[in-house]
Amino acid sequence: QVQLVESGGGLVQAGGSLRLSCAASGSIFSINAMGWHRQAPGKQRELVAIISSGGIRNYADSVKGRFTISRDNAKNTVYLQMNSLNSEDTAVYYCNVDVGIRWDSALVRYWGQGTQVTVSS
Repeated sequence: QVQLVESGGGLVQAGGSLRLSCAASGSIFSINAMGWHRQAPGKQRELVAIISSGGIRNYADSVKGRFTISRDNAKNTVYLQMNSLNSEDTAVYYCNVDVGIRWDSALVRYWGQGTQVTVSS
C-alpha cells in the first residue's frame, strides 16, 4: 500500500503565498509523475500542475507564473509553491503520485486526502 500525506493548506489573504507538500510512503519501487489537482465548491476537479520524473513541468493556464511545482525524489515528496493567491484559487487541493510497486508492475495513481486552501479578499 502507498500513503500520501499532504500539508500546508490554510487561510491566506489575497496576494499572499502558501506552500503545499505531499509525501509518499509505503510499498514504492518507482515514482513517475507527481501533480496537484484542485476542486472548488460546485466545480469539477481540475489539474493545477504536474511534474514528470524527468522534471518537465506543466501548469494550468490560470496558475502559470504564480505557482511552481517541484519534487524531491529522495524524499518522495512533491511541493506546490503558490504566490499571488486570489479568491479563485480557493479550493481543496489534492496531490497525486503515479507509483510502481514492483519493477514489472503497472503504474497506479494514488491520491492525497486533500488540503483546504482559502483565500480571503
